[in-house]
Amino acid sequence: MLVVRQKHGGYPAMTIRKRGVQAAVPDNIKAFLNDIQLLALHHMESYGWQLWFVRRPLFQVPVAVVKDAEGERVGVLEIDGQVNMQPGLQLRP
Repeated sequence: MLVVRQKHGGYPAMTIRKRGVQAAVPDNIKAFLNDIQLLALHHMESYGWQLWFVRRPLFQVPVAVVKDAEGERVGVLEIDGQVNMQPGLQLRP
Protein backbone atom coordinates (compact mmCIF):
# COMPACT_ATOMS: atom_id res chain seq x y z
CA MET A 1 0.00 0.00 0.00
CA LEU A 2 1.47 3.31 -1.08
CA VAL A 3 0.87 6.29 1.15
CA VAL A 4 0.86 9.72 -0.45
CA ARG A 5 1.10 12.90 1.60
CA GLN A 6 -0.39 16.10 0.23
CA LYS A 7 -0.38 19.59 1.67
CA HIS A 8 -3.54 21.67 1.45
CA GLY A 9 -2.84 25.32 2.13
CA GLY A 10 -1.68 25.84 5.70
CA TYR A 11 -3.21 22.58 6.91
CA PRO A 12 -1.10 19.59 7.97
CA ALA A 13 -0.35 16.88 5.43
CA MET A 14 -3.21 14.50 4.77
CA THR A 15 -2.61 10.79 4.24
CA ILE A 16 -4.27 9.19 1.24
CA ARG A 17 -3.92 5.45 0.76
CA LYS A 18 -3.87 4.50 -2.89
CA ARG A 19 -5.20 1.02 -2.18
CA GLY A 20 -8.25 2.54 -0.51
CA VAL A 21 -10.31 -0.17 1.12
CA GLN A 22 -8.91 -3.11 -0.86
CA ALA A 23 -7.47 -5.93 1.20
CA ALA A 24 -3.84 -6.93 0.61
CA VAL A 25 -5.06 -10.46 -0.16
CA PRO A 26 -8.46 -10.36 -1.85
CA ASP A 27 -11.22 -12.72 -0.72
CA ASN A 28 -11.77 -13.90 -4.29
CA ILE A 29 -8.17 -14.99 -4.90
CA LYS A 30 -9.23 -17.27 -7.78
CA ALA A 31 -10.14 -14.15 -9.76
CA PHE A 32 -6.51 -12.99 -9.62
CA LEU A 33 -4.46 -16.21 -9.82
CA ASN A 34 -4.59 -18.86 -12.50
CA ASP A 35 -4.86 -22.61 -11.79
CA ILE A 36 -1.09 -23.14 -12.03
CA GLN A 37 -0.41 -20.32 -9.57
CA LEU A 38 -3.03 -21.66 -7.16
CA LEU A 39 -1.48 -25.13 -7.31
CA ALA A 40 2.02 -23.71 -6.74
CA LEU A 41 0.76 -21.57 -3.86
CA HIS A 42 -0.87 -24.58 -2.21
CA HIS A 43 2.40 -26.51 -2.55
CA MET A 44 4.41 -23.59 -1.09
CA GLU A 45 2.01 -23.27 1.85
CA SER A 46 2.96 -26.81 2.89
CA TYR A 47 6.50 -25.43 3.39
CA GLY A 48 5.36 -22.43 5.43
CA TRP A 49 5.19 -19.87 2.63
CA GLN A 50 2.12 -17.65 2.36
CA LEU A 51 0.53 -15.23 -0.03
CA TRP A 52 1.56 -11.81 1.32
CA PHE A 53 -0.33 -9.52 -1.05
CA VAL A 54 -1.52 -9.15 -4.62
CA ARG A 55 -0.59 -6.01 -6.51
CA ARG A 56 -3.41 -5.09 -8.84
CA PRO A 57 -2.17 -2.36 -11.18
CA LEU A 58 -4.74 -0.94 -13.58
CA PHE A 59 -4.77 -2.55 -17.02
CA GLN A 60 -1.94 -4.95 -16.07
CA VAL A 61 -1.67 -8.53 -14.90
CA PRO A 62 -1.97 -8.89 -11.09
CA VAL A 63 1.29 -9.69 -9.28
CA ALA A 64 1.14 -12.25 -6.46
CA VAL A 65 3.82 -11.71 -3.80
CA VAL A 66 4.69 -14.53 -1.40
CA LYS A 67 6.90 -14.64 1.68
CA ASP A 68 8.42 -17.38 3.80
CA ALA A 69 7.27 -18.23 7.34
CA GLU A 70 10.02 -16.09 8.90
CA GLY A 71 9.23 -13.13 6.65
CA GLU A 72 12.85 -13.00 5.50
CA ARG A 73 12.46 -14.07 1.88
CA VAL A 74 10.03 -12.59 -0.62
CA GLY A 75 9.23 -13.66 -4.16
CA VAL A 76 6.78 -13.15 -6.98
CA LEU A 77 4.59 -16.09 -7.96
CA GLU A 78 4.84 -15.91 -11.75
CA ILE A 79 2.01 -16.89 -14.09
CA ASP A 80 3.78 -20.20 -14.89
CA GLY A 81 3.86 -21.17 -11.18
CA GLN A 82 7.57 -20.46 -10.74
CA VAL A 83 8.72 -18.22 -7.88
CA ASN A 84 10.95 -15.33 -8.86
CA MET A 85 13.14 -14.68 -5.83
CA GLN A 86 14.76 -11.60 -7.42
CA PRO A 87 11.76 -9.75 -8.80
CA GLY A 88 13.08 -6.22 -8.30
CA LEU A 89 10.10 -5.19 -6.20
CA GLN A 90 10.31 -2.00 -4.20
CA LEU A 91 8.99 -2.84 -0.75
CA ARG A 92 8.76 -0.70 2.34
CA PRO A 93 10.57 -2.05 5.44
